[in-house]
Amino acid sequence: MNDPGHPADELAAATRRIERLAAGGDFGHPTTTVEIVETHISWVLLTGDFAYKIKKPVALSFLDFSTLDARQHFCRAELDLNRRFAPDLYLDVVSIGEPDGRPTIGATPAVEWAVRMRQFPATARLDRQIELGLITIDDMRIFGASLAHLHQRTPAPEATAHWGTPDQVAMPVRDNFTALRAQYPHGVLRKRIDALADRSEGELRRLEATFRTRRAAGRIRECHGDLHLENLVCLDGVITPFDGIEFDPGLRCIDVMNEVAFLLMDTLLRGRSDLGYAFLNRYLEVSGDYAGIPVLPFYTVYRCLVRAKIAVLRRQTVTECNTAVERYVGLAEHTANPARPPLLVICRGLSGSGKTWLSERLLPILPAIRIRSDIVRKQLHDIAELETSGSAVGAGLYDADATAATYAALAAHAGESLAAGYETIVDATCLRRREREQLRAVARRCGARFAILDCSADASTLAERITRRRAARADASEADLDVLAWQQAQAEPLSDAERRHAVPVDTGNILPLTEIVTRLRAAADAGP
Repeated sequence: MNDPGHPADELAAATRRIERLAAGGDFGHPTTTVEIVETHISWVLLTGDFAYKIKKPVALSFLDFSTLDARQHFCRAELDLNRRFAPDLYLDVVSIGEPDGRPTIGATPAVEWAVRMRQFPATARLDRQIELGLITIDDMRIFGASLAHLHQRTPAPEATAHWGTPDQVAMPVRDNFTALRAQYPHGVLRKRIDALADRSEGELRRLEATFRTRRAAGRIRECHGDLHLENLVCLDGVITPFDGIEFDPGLRCIDVMNEVAFLLMDTLLRGRSDLGYAFLNRYLEVSGDYAGIPVLPFYTVYRCLVRAKIAVLRRQTVTECNTAVERYVGLAEHTANPARPPLLVICRGLSGSGKTWLSERLLPILPAIRIRSDIVRKQLHDIAELETSGSAVGAGLYDADATAATYAALAAHAGESLAAGYETIVDATCLRRREREQLRAVARRCGARFAILDCSADASTLAERITRRRAARADASEADLDVLAWQQAQAEPLSDAERRHAVPVDTGNILPLTEIVTRLRAAADAGP
């Protein structure tokens, strides 16, 4: 059944129907005050126990809800998609009829359709949770791991589908600029938008082979598609995505790094890079998708401009619109053109010297991408992070060949991260001079600055930490006291040239973290 009449008339009639439903409709359960929350494509009626999401009869460049059949179809698609992310939140699809002229949930024949959900308080949304100071770095790390597992489980498009091809990647990027240029036909902001458009076109050309490689590697997945902070909710202490994109498979069958970039962008925009990088680093550790880092800045810029376009589409004053667009354009410019060359920090130290503990705490302050040898080594051998390999000292996963392969992978991942403009930490023992020089050579090739975080602790502390960690079995490291003794015999001291770039830290008597960062930056600028 199609909706008759002019689109503007249909939208006006639908608006009146929603207002009648909120004011005196029959929901089939007790209600007091019903609140209407409106977006550019839907209404959400908040009734207390349940929320009803109703699609507007609109046709835009990226969706078409103009017929009743289409709205029913996309309600069912929304339910199916979002049950993958939040099965306890999405309940069913219900009809809205008008027996005796009163809008009634569940009545037929349907004049409208709605997705029924369990209602949650607005303060449970992640943007509000962050404003209230309720979200921690550990929360974001847990969600990073959860999203990595979710992406691994979600289906990849058929090999014959065009999702993830360079042409398909380019279409929504260009659509953003078309919408923004229509809003800003001239002026300073238009020039900034044009510069970003030129930069994006250059990146589309430069990354074309990478896009094809990502697609061939299975990194195009049926994702959420709209993963910003307002579409995440904290339910029973668990960060849960909702309101994924159902209306266009091209906006959800995307590179997983495109999805990651949206949430990273939103945290950066709100001045919470600490939360964003906690999420990003854990996602990379669990997924192993360090090969996705080269496309991360491109997708971050794209996501900034998605939100800028949405700001234009929303009903708000010119001042509000311009302010929002300015913020998104500013972050896109900062991402596209970092203010200075990135910094590579390599850790050096025996097992138990506090490298991982300290680098974990430096990540949100720099902020940086961290690459851990203990995790990368196991990924190279397809061993789970917490699984024990059973390797003897200096053998198996830890023999000369495996160690050389591990450092080659660390160097490759660090090079990808630095080339993309990210501050980078390599968390490895780096006890041999050739290992340190291999990583320093990466910094030189990338035009990056270089510093060594030289971690130490007294003998009793080293032994106590290793023993405690082994007993907990909650870390990727497999080092025991025999490994510690072997490392002590193998370790090579820093050269005079290396000491100029080194920041010694006794992790048993820790300096303030901000002071360590200051010293690392100074060491990186110490010359050859």
